[in-house]
Amino acid sequence: MDKVKTRQAPVVIDLGDEAAPNPALAPFVPDPGVPDGRAMQTAVRIGGARGSRLGAWFLASAGSLIAFLTSVAAWNYVTTLLASHPVLGWVAAGLFGLFVLTATLLALKELAAYARLGRLDHLRHSAQAALTTDDLAGARTTGDALARLYQGRADLAWGAHRYGERAGAVMDAASLLVLAEAEFLAPLDQAARREIEAAARQVATVTAIVPLALADVAAALFANLRMLRRIAQLYGGRAGTFGSLRLLRQVMVHLVATGAVAVGDDLIHSVAGGGLLSKLSRRFGEGVINGALTARVGLAAMEVCRPMPFIALPRPKVTNLVTRGLRGLFGAGAADADRSAGKS
Repeated sequence: MDKVKTRQAPVVIDLGDEAAPNPALAPFVPDPGVPDGRAMQTAVRIGGARGSRLGAWFLASAGSLIAFLTSVAAWNYVTTLLASHPVLGWVAAGLFGLFVLTATLLALKELAAYARLGRLDHLRHSAQAALTTDDLAGARTTGDALARLYQGRADLAWGAHRYGERAGAVMDAASLLVLAEAEFLAPLDQAARREIEAAARQVATVTAIVPLALADVAAALFANLRMLRRIAQLYGGRAGTFGSLRLLRQVMVHLVATGAVAVGDDLIHSVAGGGLLSKLSRRFGEGVINGALTARVGLAAMEVCRPMPFIALPRPKVTNLVTRGLRGLFGAGAADADRSAGKS
């Protein structure tokens, strides 16, 4: 006799007043395999570190004391040598005078570099003020100052000629500034983009290849300092050694203050598939993110060194710069790089 199968009723568990758990409220579990660009973040924080006033006074007083004692010792040595061996004394005096002359010329060169960077900053503020207030006279003054700044440069000779022909017929401040931007700054922006792409490629390559912990940080600092100096030279700054360090610190402080050194998932996945690259090779993923952060530093340098704000010309994008800069490292992504480059 067959047994009759009975269907069991569902079991209901009474949870009381406790709400059901929501997966969306679960805490985020960090993925240790995702790159974070630690080398560039460390380099930016080192470059943008603010020193105390007491430390600055200590270094200044120590440098002054060392320079004074060295000068007195050199003077006593030369005078003693003149008294005992006149010929050797005069040779030492000539060498000492040559050293003092060279040091003075280097100091004047650094002061001139500071003045040139200040001139670019003044032009940028003047252009922004003329654009905001629709001041035609101020726009003409800014355009003429740009023409004098780039006078004698062969790469801008055609643009300067076109600006001189067309500037007199423009009777609007915004249109005149747009004309000056197109004729003077368009080729300089393209050259600055190439410098940023080259620096991003160098930092990414060193990070991916060199396994040493401090080597990638040193390479990132060196590449960014050289990039800042070349960008300043392109726009007419010609920053010296101390001027480049000051420019580096100014850009790094700006990046730290605006939070641009923080790497989010949007940047990791938007820059050439950084998430997938980190799964295949963490070092290569770190190189991609360090290259992206280098591009951010370059864009900040463009804004600091550019004698005019971006008005009609498009502002470069980090994704497009990094994609073009790292094109040789992607292989299959070359076609995507070409498409992204056409959008910038």
